[in-house]
Amino acid sequence: MRELTVVVPTFNEAPNVEPLVARLAAALDGVDAEVLFVDDSHDDTPREVERVAATSALPVRLLHRDDAVGGLSGAVQDGLATSTARWCVVMDGDLQHPPELVPTLLATAVEQGVDVVVASRYTGDGSAGGLANGVRRLVSSSSTAVTRAMFPRRLADCSDPMTGFFLVRRDAVDLARLQPRGFKILLEILARHRLAVAEIPFVFGERLAGESKASLAQGVQFLSQLAALRFGRMPRFAVIGGLGAVVNVALVWAMTRADVDYRVAAVVAAEATIVMNFLLQERFVFRDLRGERFGTWSRFAHSFLFNNIETAIRVPVLALLVSSGHLAAVPATALTLLLAFVVRFTYLARVVYRPRRRSPEVGTISAAVPSIEGDVRKAPLEQV
Repeated sequence: MRELTVVVPTFNEAPNVEPLVARLAAALDGVDAEVLFVDDSHDDTPREVERVAATSALPVRLLHRDDAVGGLSGAVQDGLATSTARWCVVMDGDLQHPPELVPTLLATAVEQGVDVVVASRYTGDGSAGGLANGVRRLVSSSSTAVTRAMFPRRLADCSDPMTGFFLVRRDAVDLARLQPRGFKILLEILARHRLAVAEIPFVFGERLAGESKASLAQGVQFLSQLAALRFGRMPRFAVIGGLGAVVNVALVWAMTRADVDYRVAAVVAAEATIVMNFLLQERFVFRDLRGERFGTWSRFAHSFLFNNIETAIRVPVLALLVSSGHLAAVPATALTLLLAFVVRFTYLARVVYRPRRRSPEVGTISAAVPSIEGDVRKAPLEQV
């Protein structure tokens, strides 16, 4: 059994193969390691891997997939299944993940006795600066915030569940429980297992060659992955939010019918539904997290203040939609409430009901947590 397999999923990355292997060989000198390229390419990447493997001091293997099931996540799953090493590092083939950090990932896992070590862009001196532009950085950080809000306990010790650069103890992952789709395999692993996690910071570098694979289709896959993984807290929040929206719209309708100015009606309706929603969320959405950080009155104060700030922003937007957008008061109210939904959920889950950070229990083998697809052999997902 080797100490380490570096799993590199590739799709048309031929120019990056030789420099990546050279830097890994230098970084892993003295470590019983190998590089496993799991390739879905349509170019000459497989031939380049074979050429480099013939002269590399570091053992290099190639697994070329004619049927690229599961995209990048499926490639990682196949790579983990092929490895017999104790530890596996997953990293991109474009050199935006610095190979020189691989020994640090391994040393951190051994020293801290954890199952997973995440190379995070959002801790310590880490940075996402290598992303193509400000829009991509904003999308990345926003997606991370929403994802951590949806899995507050599983991701309590992981600031960057969207990263593709991490180390995992091979025996800690039940591959049969994974349902890979798209790019976010670490999220899949962490959401379906109870794992001890550590982090190291890293700076996301510039792409050496080739083109980014990010696309609108990948964004849709990510949303689909979140929906499949998290069927619990957010739907309950949505039901209560929907009920609050109905009450809000009904109050606006009733008051405007009584000749109350629609802006005044919107404020009154918002205050009434803020209190109603807080009581319902305490009982049906965040009941298991009520003792984590704040007392009841503190939670109410945080929630009430945030919702009033949100209302202070939303009402002028509502006025603009009515006066300049030529929308009626009721549909304009409904639209602004819908836009506020995700922001409100993220704040409550990440601030008001955020779990305390817990030290991992060293040496405990994690219990796998499954999908929601209905396999009776699998325990339910974390009820967050």
